[in-house]
Amino acid sequence: MFTGIIENLAEVKAIEKDKGNIHFTLQSSLAHELKIDQSVSHNGVCLTVVKQWDNQYQVTAIKETLEKSNLASLQIGSTVNIERCMVMNGRLDGHIVQGHVDATGKCVLKEFNEGSWRFVFEYTASRTNLIVEKGSISINGVSLTVFNVSNTNFEVAIIPYTYEHTNFHELALGSIVNLEFDIIGKYIARLHELK
Repeated sequence: MFTGIIENLAEVKAIEKDKGNIHFTLQSSLAHELKIDQSVSHNGVCLTVVKQWDNQYQVTAIKETLEKSNLASLQIGSTVNIERCMVMNGRLDGHIVQGHVDATGKCVLKEFNEGSWRFVFEYTASRTNLIVEKGSISINGVSLTVFNVSNTNFEVAIIPYTYEHTNFHELALGSIVNLEFDIIGKYIARLHELK
């Protein structure tokens, strides 16, 4: 369980394909604090630390994860948003994020808007009722509030701090991002379907 408040950035240092899986070696100033078997969010995807040494560590993404996220497009040198799992007695500064990507989205607009950045993302999720005006969403693991929601697009505004301290500053038109819809909304939608 995560909060969507990014702790640090990690750089991809090595990529090793192993049948349908990919082993990613990443470098981060948080690496020395990580432990084997620990869950860490990578661009919003919960992955388990399988190796750790000095300022690097390794995680493995399975075929299912690679097919539903943007992790398969990572290259050596790519920057990844990372967050360690939340502490149960801490503040929930973002929203409840599971690290289970629901869909990917595409950046169709990026503009500087009087001190903040405005992004528009296009998505093709099968259940468009999971994004609501002023609701929460996780984009590449970042907890954000959405607005101007339609059946194919939504917008977010990024403050300068978030822009500089996450990989949002690297996004460009056409960039693919990981989307995780609000878990409470998903449960409500599922209960509604069962009626």
